[in-house]
Amino acid sequence: MTPVEPPPTRWAFPPVSEADEHGLLGVGADLEPGTLLHAYRSGIFPMPVGRRRMGWWSPDPRGVLPLDGVRVSRSLRKSCARFEVRVDTDFRAVIEACARTERDGRWITTEIVGAYERLHLLGWAHSVEAWHEGRLAGGLYGVAVGGLFAGESMFHRETDASKVALIGLVERLRAGGFGLLDVQWCTPHLANLGAVAVARARYLDLAAEAVGLVACF
Repeated sequence: MTPVEPPPTRWAFPPVSEADEHGLLGVGADLEPGTLLHAYRSGIFPMPVGRRRMGWWSPDPRGVLPLDGVRVSRSLRKSCARFEVRVDTDFRAVIEACARTERDGRWITTEIVGAYERLHLLGWAHSVEAWHEGRLAGGLYGVAVGGLFAGESMFHRETDASKVALIGLVERLRAGGFGLLDVQWCTPHLANLGAVAVARARYLDLAAEAVGLVACF
C-alpha cells in the first residue's frame, strides 16, 4: 500500500536545539496524522508528560539500531525458529498489548492508540508480529517515513518473542532499502541487541537522509 499523505499540520515545532536536558521540546499540539508525520520528519516523537499533557521529544543523545549491527545470540537464533513473523496482520492487537495497564511505565493512552491506528490505515504505521501456534506471542509497532523507521514500542507474552519481531523488522528494512531504525533512547535492553547512542545533530543528519530515500516497507 502506498501511504496516503494527510492534510498538513497546523502546528509549528520549536527548533530541536531548544529541547531541555531530558529531550523535552514542548507540550501540547495534537496527534493528527499530519502532526505526527511532521514530527517524525523533524526528528521529534510524542510521549505524554504526566497523564494529561502530550510531550514532544528530541533527546540528545538519540538511540538508533544500525541495520548491519544487530546482535543475535545463539539462543536467540534458536528462538527465531519457533516463531512465525508476520507484518500488519493485527496492528490493533499489537498496540493494545503494548499499552496494557500492568506494564511498568505505561504511557500509551487510548488517544495514542487511536492516533496510530489512523496512521496505520493511511499506510504509515506498521506492526511486526511474532506468532506461535496460532497465537500472537509478541511484536512491535512503529512508523515508516521514506527510509526511516521510527520504532515506538514492543511487547512479549513468550520468551524472546519481541526480539524475534525486532529481527524480523530489521530484515524487512534491509530488504526494503531503509537507511535508519530509530529506537528513541538507547536502553540497556536495546544496547544488548546492538543499539547505539548518537549525538542529536548526527541523528538529525541521518534522519534527513533516510526520510529522503525511496524505500518499501
